[in-house]
Amino acid sequence: MGDQGYGIDHAVLDTITSEIKEICNLGVEVAIVIGGGNIFRGLSGAAKGMERASADYMGMLATVLNALALQNILENKGVVTRVQSAIEMRELAETYIRRRAVRHLEKRRVVIFAAGTGNPYFTTDTAAALRAMEIGAEVIMKATKVDGVYSADPLKDKTATKYEHLTYNDVLQKDLRVMDATAISLCKDNSLPILVFNLTVPGNIKKIVLGETIGTLVTGRNNA
Repeated sequence: MGDQGYGIDHAVLDTITSEIKEICNLGVEVAIVIGGGNIFRGLSGAAKGMERASADYMGMLATVLNALALQNILENKGVVTRVQSAIEMRELAETYIRRRAVRHLEKRRVVIFAAGTGNPYFTTDTAAALRAMEIGAEVIMKATKVDGVYSADPLKDKTATKYEHLTYNDVLQKDLRVMDATAISLCKDNSLPILVFNLTVPGNIKKIVLGETIGTLVTGRNNA
């Protein structure tokens, strides 16, 4: 949503899709798990008195809106994509099937995973960890608005320290909120690295793909 309080900022969408196209041109297989917080957050809805399951389903539907917007702009730039939804809606997107997703990636199509896991009480983070493991991803690139993981919120605490590298246990024990605990545990159990980086800095995605040290890396070892 950029600097807007709600909805989709098309300038931001244009920038992100241009960066995705760049790494696709390098031959990288790209899958995207997209959230819906710019439209509706299940937890916020539940906090205001809605039933949690219903609020979560509304949040999942919001991710489909974002996925379709992302798909449209990517395809306008000549990038072939497929949206796969964990909730069946055949007129809008393919239903998620792991083998089909892998086949799309092999054909160098960008796969956009929508509707989370398809179940309430699970976050987009958990959906990202689950899908990454299902398709055999090498890394989860967790896009944020800050340049890594800090000891405190760097926008509020000027003394916050940035971590270059963390272990899964560090994240859990220090409650650093890189991703939710379920997602971190899934990554830990399957040795899937997580790279937290700032999406708002132009060129960061390509730099990461080319091996530059960007953001914070979370792995099972004390040294990356």
